[in-house]
Amino acid sequence: MFALTFPLQAQQQNPASFWIMMGLLMVVFYFFMIRPQQKKAKDARKFRESLQKGSKVITIGGIHGKVVELAEKTVLLEVDSGTKLRIERSAISMDSSTQLTEETAKAAK
Repeated sequence: MFALTFPLQAQQQNPASFWIMMGLLMVVFYFFMIRPQQKKAKDARKFRESLQKGSKVITIGGIHGKVVELAEKTVLLEVDSGTKLRIERSAISMDSSTQLTEETAKAAK
């Protein structure tokens, strides 16, 4: 019925175009996946290094507390009057004074 107008043999591609596409794919991965993660990790490291006594923080487990004592790798948090927890610095997630609220979300727009 219908005649095939496409050749039955596979066309050969230029190998240079393959490597150019692979290079572009790597660039896209770098700028959309790797670089933002590196920036986020750098910001978290800066925050953990800048901790001071009296700072109110939230751990990655969701515990809210006030920094009482700082050591090289650990932090002593007061979570309630008389209740203190020693945790790793890497477990500190964010400063609780910078939590996202409706007012700060509207101001960020």
